[in-house]
Amino acid sequence: MGLVVLLGVARDDTGTEATRLAEKVARLRIFADERGKFDRSLLDVGGSALVVSQFTLIADTRKGNRPSFAGAAAPDVAEPLYEQFCAALGLRGVPVATGVFGARMAVELVNDGPVTVVLD
Repeated sequence: MGLVVLLGVARDDTGTEATRLAEKVARLRIFADERGKFDRSLLDVGGSALVVSQFTLIADTRKGNRPSFAGAAAPDVAEPLYEQFCAALGLRGVPVATGVFGARMAVELVNDGPVTVVLD
């Protein structure tokens, strides 16, 4: 049991935000308890996380039909923040697997239930 975290790093993101977001992901109560209510966190269920960098999440589609990625952090800024997020999540007791930063990857997942959450 666990999460696939698609992590987009924006131009103005900081290390403080990466650490805060890791804490949020570890403690977010999005797993069902015995009553079927969202009351368990990744830490509560002993889950792990696959963290994949995904700059396309920062796409701005307000103008025209071609997304702009100008708001995404440059790779030399984004990669250390991605690594900081992964390390911070691991320090909170969550086993972390990673993709390859900046690589084209085929990621397959099973979505058990209709839960997709966007965190800022």
